[in-house]
Amino acid sequence: MARNLKIRDLTLRDGQQSSFATRMNQEQIDRCLPFYKDANFYAMEVWGGAVPDSVMRYLNENPWTRLETIYKAVGNVSKLTALSRGRNLFGYSPYTDEIIDGFCRNAIESGLGIMRIFDALNDVDNVKSTVKYVKQYGGIADCAVCYTVDPKYPALSFWDKLKGKKNPAPVFTDAYFLDKARQMAALGADMITIKDMSGLIPPRRVATLVKLFKQNLSIPVDFHTHCTPGYGLASVLVAIIAGVDIVDTNCWYFAGGTGAPAIELVYVFCKKLGIDLGVNMEAVAKINTQLREIRKELNMSVFGVEKPEPKPFNPLTDKLPAEIDALFDRAIKAAQADDEAATIDACRKIEAYFGFPAPNELVQKAEIPGGMYSNMVAQLKQLKAEEILPRAMELIPTVRLAAGLPPLVTPTSQIVGAQAVNCALDEKAGRPMYTNKSSQFVGLVRGEYGKTPVKIDPEFRFKICGVREETPYDTSKYQMQPNPTLPEAGGVKLAANEKEVLLLELFPLVAKTFLTNEKVKAYEASKPAATPASKPAAEPEAASITIQGKAVTVPLPGRVIELKVKVGDQVKVGDEILVLEAMKMENSITTDYAGEVKQIFVSVGQNVPTDAPLVDIG
Repeated sequence: MARNLKIRDLTLRDGQQSSFATRMNQEQIDRCLPFYKDANFYAMEVWGGAVPDSVMRYLNENPWTRLETIYKAVGNVSKLTALSRGRNLFGYSPYTDEIIDGFCRNAIESGLGIMRIFDALNDVDNVKSTVKYVKQYGGIADCAVCYTVDPKYPALSFWDKLKGKKNPAPVFTDAYFLDKARQMAALGADMITIKDMSGLIPPRRVATLVKLFKQNLSIPVDFHTHCTPGYGLASVLVAIIAGVDIVDTNCWYFAGGTGAPAIELVYVFCKKLGIDLGVNMEAVAKINTQLREIRKELNMSVFGVEKPEPKPFNPLTDKLPAEIDALFDRAIKAAQADDEAATIDACRKIEAYFGFPAPNELVQKAEIPGGMYSNMVAQLKQLKAEEILPRAMELIPTVRLAAGLPPLVTPTSQIVGAQAVNCALDEKAGRPMYTNKSSQFVGLVRGEYGKTPVKIDPEFRFKICGVREETPYDTSKYQMQPNPTLPEAGGVKLAANEKEVLLLELFPLVAKTFLTNEKVKAYEASKPAATPASKPAAEPEAASITIQGKAVTVPLPGRVIELKVKVGDQVKVGDEILVLEAMKMENSITTDYAGEVKQIFVSVGQNVPTDAPLVDIG
């Protein structure tokens, strides 16, 4: 009897997030759904991750509508999956059990079948609540162990060695990952995922981990990876041969590169291995017909250019050239013989033939997620400080170790990357490192995100947070977001139901803008003869601003999310004047001057460029 391998399709969530910045709109999703109903995937990842934020922020769409529409079209043919960051849910801060409960219940009622739950620190305590509520409401709890590697520490000098100094011992061993998986299974996980969000796991390592997990766990094991550094396809092949139960793939036109491997290539391998995927590949071909056009639309709207696409390929109808077919055979033979180099070489040649992106050697050598690297590049471009990128990259191991060696996955990858950039900027300006730090970095070091893989030096914690003891997140101090009435929308509440309240809790600024626009639009549409809406007042231009005293300016471009002072307040040097969101991090902006706040030039929600004046202090 043929062995069965289950496929989790990532195209509509991780696939579009990895390659197209989560910009697929509902109309584009809808085009694919009739064929997804016929495809018979074991599971479809369609929600969570960046989807709830992005569909409101960029597409003016309701995240709950996205999930409910997909469920209505696909039903129970495939289990719908969402990605949750444990206690952080889909946001960047820890939330109370009440919020986690509400999200799990509403998501499952809206059609969710599986919640994939991970914690950025691999702190098992942070996934407990989500596991509990997902199972309580009838969902499947898929607990993910985040794969990461120990940093490449700077080489020790002769004098360091002479003094007996050593770099830290490896932390992320096979025993470490198995221990995390066992703890999650003991919590009640229905399956365990090896989550290689950066694509850094080479074939031999994944074979070891899959075998280890299968020997020690009684629940299914899933393998999730990406192709960015060039290991993805080879590692999936080896995981299959090692006995993994489920693998994550994308459909052809959203696969490869920063995404997961293509199901079409996995199908060819499995056919040769005598493994049944249970997937209707004719329906997958029809999905790809839609995705090819959607890919072109997204490339033009998101990137402004039409990026090269892989050669069309349908494994049911297209005959492989003999030399390419031989590469599939060679890869299988090498994988079975534990010849890692030959497996990688054959798989890379297969992907090159079909026109998938070449491995990103910089990401491979730096051993950091591609998204983390691209965020750092984008941030430095905004600051017009691209020249410090090499130094920021050098500082990552130092910053990461000082912060307790967190795995580099959302949100800790962004927190560490942004802080490495801040430290490099501090150095360049002649300031001590950690002069500028995001509130998320402070929270990570304080202990609000959970227990880090290695203990943080109390003196470093005192330097960053002002306390020496680890201070966990205190849920008793959590304050719900305000839910005001909207005069401009006829006096209705900003959030009209529990689902909207939950959006407001996780994404205060984004949800407030989205929900306000929705309510105003509905109110205007209900009027017999709508009067033209008045235009918002234009933001003051820098040229019209007269500074009376000394101006506190913007250190990096971002959006004002909170004002901490008002006109007339007295401030001291170092006092916080506002909070700025930049690269999804909250940055506390302090004053270098003492005196009275004479003028405030910005408002909450306003986007500000580098060096723009914020506050006038005299």
